[in-house]
Amino acid sequence: MHKITYDQINETLYTEVLPNGLTVYLLPKAGYHKTYGLFSTNYGSLDNRFVPLGESEPVTVPDGIAHFLEHKLFEKEAGDVFQVFGKQGASANAFTSFTKTSYLFSATDQIRLNLETLLDFVQEPYFTKESVEKEKGIIGQEIGMYQDDPYFLQFSGLLAQMYPNHPLAVDILGTVETIDKITPEDLYLCYRTFYQPSNMKLLVVGNIDPEETMDWIKANQTGKEFPEATPIRREFPEESLANLQRTGSRKLPLSRSKGALGIKGLMGDLPKDSRELLRFRYSINLLLALLFGNTSGNYLRLYDEGVIDDSFGFEYDLDREFSFAAFFGDSDAPEVMIEAVQQILLHFATDPEVNEANLALLKKKMLGKYFQSLNSLEYIANQFTQSLFEELTVFDVPEVIASVTLADVLAAGKVLINQDAFVTYYLYPEEEN
Repeated sequence: MHKITYDQINETLYTEVLPNGLTVYLLPKAGYHKTYGLFSTNYGSLDNRFVPLGESEPVTVPDGIAHFLEHKLFEKEAGDVFQVFGKQGASANAFTSFTKTSYLFSATDQIRLNLETLLDFVQEPYFTKESVEKEKGIIGQEIGMYQDDPYFLQFSGLLAQMYPNHPLAVDILGTVETIDKITPEDLYLCYRTFYQPSNMKLLVVGNIDPEETMDWIKANQTGKEFPEATPIRREFPEESLANLQRTGSRKLPLSRSKGALGIKGLMGDLPKDSRELLRFRYSINLLLALLFGNTSGNYLRLYDEGVIDDSFGFEYDLDREFSFAAFFGDSDAPEVMIEAVQQILLHFATDPEVNEANLALLKKKMLGKYFQSLNSLEYIANQFTQSLFEELTVFDVPEVIASVTLADVLAAGKVLINQDAFVTYYLYPEEEN
């Protein structure tokens, strides 16, 4: 078992790759009552075209199948796994993102039993035609709920403008039409390919003994048989700026219009080294906060002029298949708001807000929030696998943030901020012409 000490945050992480390929992370936290277990696979909604395990030709599966599979793993022939966790004094949850599917439990006692339950139910699929058909109705209702959410529609509409030919343009849940095509055979096909231990990570964090906990995990895994680990071959459409849908809009029953601006980044432009990639991500986050953070001069000026209000926000997302920034807000004149944001972005290199003093203050603020978040085991559990960059973990973040220079921020901005990569999307009240 490999021991990694993070002196700056006073944390010690234990890790080991088991013979079946499963990577295990153990984080002992003395004095905490709860323990969290998170079992995650590097498989999400984007992975809809791939070469199945043991085959040579790619297949395309229905959109939404990763999320559908997450739901169905909780249902076994003997009953609902949620009830099993409940009887053992634990609570359970799961979530699917564009690139990951994760299963989580939290408990204050019977940790070994709950950990074994987590491993067993994820590693023992059970799908029948009847249960799959029943689930289609349940997920169909969930999809319908999101179609009534204007914030979801704004975000998904913007993604569709940036990635018109990419699975990122399709909601993680899929559509009613796509999930209706899912069969038990499809689920088993995806499960065999993406739920092999070599494509998965296990984190246990809490008041645990690392040696004892690792022994429990090894005993559980040794008693199971898995196919030989093989590299996963995913296929994605080639991405460029040529296929962007520059602008789009939709009318909804709203009281105010909503405007959104997206900047599509190209993966080929990004650093290949994992530490440099993480530094790039935080360089962009710092740049956008310098330009648009709620204490910045730009934000205060636009707010005072009535161009933006409290609904204005921004984010930058970077994962294994995508890189994009998004800006959004409510406005009576959304085109004016988006134009103002565009002008600030295009002149970022000479913006007076982007300076050494402001960057130093912002880094301190970002690090303060980070250190505070480490007091929450739930935060660590939920963020850990989502934040993995090859061998880097969430615990490498403070060192990376501290290392970011103004030159890094400006260089990252030159890579991402390109007017040819801008797209806009608007939601208007139905009564407007």
